[in-house]
Amino acid sequence: MSNRKFFYKGRQDPRENHVKFGFATKASAKSGSKKYPLPLVVTSEERKREVEALVADAQLYAEVSIDSREGAVESIAELTALLNKKGTVKLDKIPERNEPCSCGSGKKYKKCCGLGD
Repeated sequence: MSNRKFFYKGRQDPRENHVKFGFATKASAKSGSKKYPLPLVVTSEERKREVEALVADAQLYAEVSIDSREGAVESIAELTALLNKKGTVKLDKIPERNEPCSCGSGKKYKKCCGLGD
């Protein structure tokens, strides 16, 4: 037996790159922006004007194309998702433990809605 010592040199096989697994790495790719317009498909010229008006009102950018073939289906799901997106929920400041409760009971917050015993 020899007196060789074992020195750990780190991981010999590097981990797989996360890009290979399909994870989105461009966090700044905001759909509906000038750089990344929404790809929308409508079925008529009249509907195209309506959708372009919706896009302009929402201050977004989109490439609207017309598919007038038989059995064509509209594809505006991304636009409706952006239009129906809720704003940030902001909560009022929670009262301190010894302040009066905001529900109007007259009790201290810790004895009322603060769930104190």
